[in-house]
Amino acid sequence: MINRFKSVADVQKYIREFDIKMVDFKMVDLEGRWRHLSIPVERFTEKTMEEGIGFDGSNYGYAPIEKSDMVFIPNLKTAIIDKFSEIPTITMMGDVFVIDEPENRPFDQYPRNVALAAEKYMRDEGIADQMIVGPEFEFYLFDTVAYQVREESVFCEVDTKQAEWNSAMEDDVRNKGYQIGRKKGYHADIPQDITYNSRAKMCMTMEDWGIKVKYHHHEVGGPGQVEIEVELGEMTEMADAVMATKYIIKNTALEDDRTATFLPKPIYDEAGSGLHVHMHLFKDGKPLFYDKNGYSGLSELALCFMGGILKHAKSLCAFTNPSTNSYKRLVPGFEAPVTIGFATANRSSVVRIPAYAKSPENKRFELRNPDGTANPYYAFAAILMAGIDGVKNKINAMDGGWGPYDFNLYDLTDEQKKEVKSLPRNLMDALDALEEDHDYLTAGGVFPEALIDIWIQKKKADFERVNSIPHPAEFSLYYDL
Repeated sequence: MINRFKSVADVQKYIREFDIKMVDFKMVDLEGRWRHLSIPVERFTEKTMEEGIGFDGSNYGYAPIEKSDMVFIPNLKTAIIDKFSEIPTITMMGDVFVIDEPENRPFDQYPRNVALAAEKYMRDEGIADQMIVGPEFEFYLFDTVAYQVREESVFCEVDTKQAEWNSAMEDDVRNKGYQIGRKKGYHADIPQDITYNSRAKMCMTMEDWGIKVKYHHHEVGGPGQVEIEVELGEMTEMADAVMATKYIIKNTALEDDRTATFLPKPIYDEAGSGLHVHMHLFKDGKPLFYDKNGYSGLSELALCFMGGILKHAKSLCAFTNPSTNSYKRLVPGFEAPVTIGFATANRSSVVRIPAYAKSPENKRFELRNPDGTANPYYAFAAILMAGIDGVKNKINAMDGGWGPYDFNLYDLTDEQKKEVKSLPRNLMDALDALEEDHDYLTAGGVFPEALIDIWIQKKKADFERVNSIPHPAEFSLYYDL
């Protein structure tokens, strides 16, 4: 992220130069949504940094604590002009503390604090100085969305003029005949790619925020699925970048009279959207994942880090795939993983080693199951903690029965399917796994038990609610019985 400011005086000077009127503060709730509060620029002083901004944390979804009064301390280096505010506004992220005596203490459940604690644990254990990650943002851009859950009516509907289902629309204004077929959208060009200009604006705004864009393109899903990939960066800062990127994407879409969603599976029988995470470790500026003699050029440390992730893959899903909709994406036939294994250049395995990343500083692997409903701080921290567990306990991926699977995992015979381990089939399976397997997360006090408990309770309630609602497909299957 951009680091323009080192002091309150720097921010105040910038405020005067650009006639800023409001200072805005972004905070993260339990599920990974930004919330915010704002103050007039006159109220932003050194005292703001010393005492923080008080707020009621009980409304953010965290586990109950003895006191709900909390304070937000801004992080000046994240400050940026918010181009989506009509009133000239500078916005910044930061950290949350619980009010205590003699000093306030970091709130251990706050997502950003969990990520920082995981990085500190990694350093304290002497494993690495930096975890470098790079997410791939897949999402859909629609013209309209409508949904309703009521006693007498349950439905959802999305639309975009580029969808194949609009090819017969008799409308001279909307229909120009350049629709994209089902699953035919990969790298589609103009005029079929009607979202190019929106994506380009998103990328330019991301660059202004200090988020380095690698590239953007149309994705497989014909009805408006797209992707923006960013350059890799340090873990907590990249979680900050995920929050900012989702904010930029959604608000740019609205400016262009569209709506953006990171829902993993918004359209039946179309490609789902993931948040693939590339990762590697560095120590003293040197890459730790490279060994020219190792499998696919990976070091033993890298294979053990991978082994930890594969061992804990089911419980990890509770944080990397935390919605009921997540598991509608993790099905065969849509370039989404369903089995727990690894391979080189194989998009059907949950861990993929990019064949093109050959140099020591670029050697890495990619976890392909996460999606955009994840709270990025919790998800990245959980992945790091699983990897650390693999390194500490020497859980080499080559020895765990996870591959390498250098073949299409969607084409397994019934006998082969019995030999491979599978990702959870639904959110409840993932939460059950988390209940049984979370000691690696609580190591070093990184994930508080109270946080894991409230996460499981909240997500089980989500599952039970969705499971109790009649589904339109049930009417199609059973109404006339």
